[in-house]
Amino acid sequence: MNTGPLVIIGASCAGVNMAIAARELGFEQRILLLGEEADLPYHRPPLSKAYLAGKVSEGGLALRPAALFSSLGIELLTETRVAAIDRSGKAVRTLAGEQIPYGRLALTTGCRPRTLSCPGATSENVLMLRTLADARRLRAAAATSAEIVIVGGGFIGLEVAASLAMSGASVTVVEVEQQLLAHSISRYASDALMHLHRARGVNLRLGVKVTEIESASDRARAVRLSDGSVLPCDLVIAGIGSIPNDELASAAGLLCRDGVMVDQFGNTSDPAISASGDCARHPNPFAGGRHIRLESVQNATDQARSAAASLVGKPEPYAKVPWFWSDQFDLKLQIAGLVPTSGTKVIRGELDSGRFSVFHFSAGRLVGVESLGRPTDHLFARRCLAQNLAIAPEILTDTSVDLLQAASAGRAAALAGTENHKPPKPELAPARTSLDQA
Repeated sequence: MNTGPLVIIGASCAGVNMAIAARELGFEQRILLLGEEADLPYHRPPLSKAYLAGKVSEGGLALRPAALFSSLGIELLTETRVAAIDRSGKAVRTLAGEQIPYGRLALTTGCRPRTLSCPGATSENVLMLRTLADARRLRAAAATSAEIVIVGGGFIGLEVAASLAMSGASVTVVEVEQQLLAHSISRYASDALMHLHRARGVNLRLGVKVTEIESASDRARAVRLSDGSVLPCDLVIAGIGSIPNDELASAAGLLCRDGVMVDQFGNTSDPAISASGDCARHPNPFAGGRHIRLESVQNATDQARSAAASLVGKPEPYAKVPWFWSDQFDLKLQIAGLVPTSGTKVIRGELDSGRFSVFHFSAGRLVGVESLGRPTDHLFARRCLAQNLAIAPEILTDTSVDLLQAASAGRAAALAGTENHKPPKPELAPARTSLDQA
């Protein structure tokens, strides 16, 4: 399978893990990792949390030590932007005009923030957050801003709101939906986050949209909303979703549909090209086999390793349990699996405490779990989903049962609600049916 250099476009989490995994799995030829940014590859999640709050330095963001790349023979080329892919000639052309040949090509190009389209959106103090350069600008601007408006009540918007509110700024979040994270989490979890933010001084404006950003001398001074109200501001931050960077793939004739389409091994419609991470749309067993696109560190890491295994002739279908996390103030929201819009929901813990888990069932099977301040529940959920275990909903409501301990002890019958005073079985019982579509 080693038929020429491996060229990876995108020095992202997926790109770095692809390069390292390929080498560790036996790829012997050249590996070139091409990144657009001047900085060495870094962790993105802290940008909206610890880095923005001043708790982590830039040195603490590094994905891997610089020396590791050279020790593994990985050629890391920063400030290198690819302009086109020549599939027939098996080469990529950089913006500087350089032709880089490949035997195998991997796309780990990630995604970019959606931009605001209202009048005034291009003012110099209307910022977004995706890269370290973005985070530097945002942190510097926030330090001199008393009134900050964040457009978008998604994960990025809420994490930034929490970080800036803890720094003492007056923060308002504007969300067009009637609830926070309306398309990502349950109403239970959404309400808990709403109460948390309001209790910490964040002003939430739900069910309204931004119609105009009023500016003077190219600087935003106020945000006008659809209900006619006006929010004074020194800084506006847009967090309204993302767009996959699939333009290179599409221009090269690869199949794309809101992301680069790949199979279970990460292969695109061209057998010499793979894709993984935020830019890839893949068939996911936890979504009933539907093609979905996931933006998470877990997905970027595991999918890239799966693609690397296929590259070296050791195909390993990507079937890892999706999991995510979000830190907001002193609360950690963790999600295992995929949260469906319908089905049965079982609450473990007290909603009023703000520390609880929501277990989601579809057709009697556990498909996703949201945990707020209950890390043990999250670990239990990941184990159950990975092994496709049958879980009795009534067991979950009994907080006297240590679920993780029961799973570790092999108490499958108890977890399935069929113990009936029988001695515990040595192993966890596998589920009898495949996971239903989430």
